[in-house]
Amino acid sequence: MPLQATSGAASYDAFGGGVAAVPNYIEDVFSTWLYQGTGSAQTITNGIDLSTKGGMVWEKTRTTPGFSPDNMLFDTLRGPLYPLYSNTNTAPGQYGSTLTAFNTNGFTVGGNLSQSGVSHASWTFRKQPKFFDIQTWTGTGANRTISHSLGSVPACIIVKRTDAVANWPVYHRGLSNVEYVLLNDTSIAGNNASLWNSTTPTSTVFSLGTDTTVNASGGTYVAYIFAHDAGGFGLLGTDNVISCGSYTGNGSATGPTISLGYEPQLVFIKKATGSGGGGWHIFDVMRGWSIASNTADLNPNTSSAESSTFVYAAPNATGFQILNTWTDLNQSGSSYVYIAIRRGPMKVPTSGTSVFGLNARSGTGADATVTGGQTDDAVLVKNRGSAVGSLFASRLTSTGYLVTSTTAAEVAAGTTILQANPWDVMDGVKVGTTDTITNATSNTYINYLFKRAPSFMDVVCYTGTAAARTINHNLGVVPELMILKSRSNSGTNYRWPVYASPRGSSEATYLDSTDEFNSAFGGPFWNSTSPTASVFSLGTNQQVNGSGVTYVAYLFATCAGVSKVGSYTGNGTTQTIDCGLTAGARFVLLKRTDAAGAWYVYDTARGMTTLTDPYWLTNSSAAEAATLGSVTTVATGFAVNSAILSAINTNAATYIFLAVA
Repeated sequence: MPLQATSGAASYDAFGGGVAAVPNYIEDVFSTWLYQGTGSAQTITNGIDLSTKGGMVWEKTRTTPGFSPDNMLFDTLRGPLYPLYSNTNTAPGQYGSTLTAFNTNGFTVGGNLSQSGVSHASWTFRKQPKFFDIQTWTGTGANRTISHSLGSVPACIIVKRTDAVANWPVYHRGLSNVEYVLLNDTSIAGNNASLWNSTTPTSTVFSLGTDTTVNASGGTYVAYIFAHDAGGFGLLGTDNVISCGSYTGNGSATGPTISLGYEPQLVFIKKATGSGGGGWHIFDVMRGWSIASNTADLNPNTSSAESSTFVYAAPNATGFQILNTWTDLNQSGSSYVYIAIRRGPMKVPTSGTSVFGLNARSGTGADATVTGGQTDDAVLVKNRGSAVGSLFASRLTSTGYLVTSTTAAEVAAGTTILQANPWDVMDGVKVGTTDTITNATSNTYINYLFKRAPSFMDVVCYTGTAAARTINHNLGVVPELMILKSRSNSGTNYRWPVYASPRGSSEATYLDSTDEFNSAFGGPFWNSTSPTASVFSLGTNQQVNGSGVTYVAYLFATCAGVSKVGSYTGNGTTQTIDCGLTAGARFVLLKRTDAAGAWYVYDTARGMTTLTDPYWLTNSSAAEAATLGSVTTVATGFAVNSAILSAINTNAATYIFLAVA
């Protein structure tokens, strides 16, 4: 019988009426979590159920060594307090006050992993078919197989002997079944038929030979097992979330592009063949892996602190690209193996507060973190009282920022505007010291913080070609509002083009101007083609697609109960704009479309009431202007009042808007 499906947090059933199967999402089984030591025990709440599901936590200090600079791996089969060290061959021992508990929503660390001022990174892998499994065994000294619960053919198996000194042999599908690399070593792949018994794993077992690092008689062992493109995730259970593949280096700064079919949040990379050795490298978007700044690098095979010296690679909407000639990553003709994990979240949000935050604050003149209540991917900042343009920045572009009221190219922010690594926090963005754009003393600011999420918002970076084309995105639905800007070029040919679905693919305008939507832009900008749930189309105009020019695109859509992209016709008095919300809009961006009109921005942090209702304009650097109820929040969305401000509700005029709950 056919699958039965419902929308939202749906469940699927292959038999048309039996027990429902709950969809799996990457955010339920994997997390990168950064934390600062406090000098005492602390609980890391990352939403991963380790207590009842099982899994592994990989922990590494980033800067100051603290208790131990080693890579420390803890798993639920061996229990807390027993770390393994991926950068050494030592046997494990028990250490108090390290990882002390596996919880239903994360884990707890003791004082030794929470020393005051020490910065930590952690990666949590939950056991889940078609993603990750853990197995332990006692060696026999004879060829054998080990059963596993991965539910698919293992693509990477990392083994460690736990009762004696031994290396960390790694099986990877990018190598043959007689080859291996070592997790604790820089050497290229070696040959040893006694490791995997010259046998490729199956969906139920993997094979071991007689080598003592995997199967000495009486020895004890643990294996961490990773899947490859096995599906099993998403609403239909067909989405891949982990890939174990390989690539060949080309020795060029424009290195190989690796296609995954999704945007990754983390990769492990290891050189497997070629001259010389090559260490393991971990890149992830939380610590600093973007298209614009140096890549934050940690190494499983060393105890070294995190380095951030070069741009090594960059993620994109469908994979990642190597961007360095370093032989560890891109020696011409050498092969490399990797593990890549999909970016989340995959779930469609159900509340605005889970993906959008407001923060009205006063500048401090000192480094500060502006929080939004969630892990954020983009920020829009406006100085409320000064004639300063609004800053737009994203995790994907790191320290680079654009100003919405100008045609200037992206600026690599100095530490007075954004801190050196502004996005390596679990909530918000780190602003700098004294600049009037973000944090000057005695200045007031409004900060809008956005999290990328299906059906709500996405960020895409691309390089123009001057030929009509499509650009992949991960919004998961058809974009209804698209705001684009050249990052590399400035001037009147590189403004802020805007697509809005109520006006269609034959029209466009600019975020930095009061221009009405123009029907002459549809072909040159959008190739007269509406976006789809997977791509948006570009014409040949340099505003959106100049040859060699780099761009960023911010995409928004209607998400039930969370956001609404829509339109209304003015009535010259007052009217309520129903956005399908239940607790009102906290943010409104609106513009007249049939004639010249500014881009008005309202929010509840500053006030959307009849008593206080200030607005500011994306197309102007002017300070906010005060009104008393021109746009107010109502339960289902917002209301507009032309008696207070005629420009937002002129009779018979047409408008577009973005509202967020």
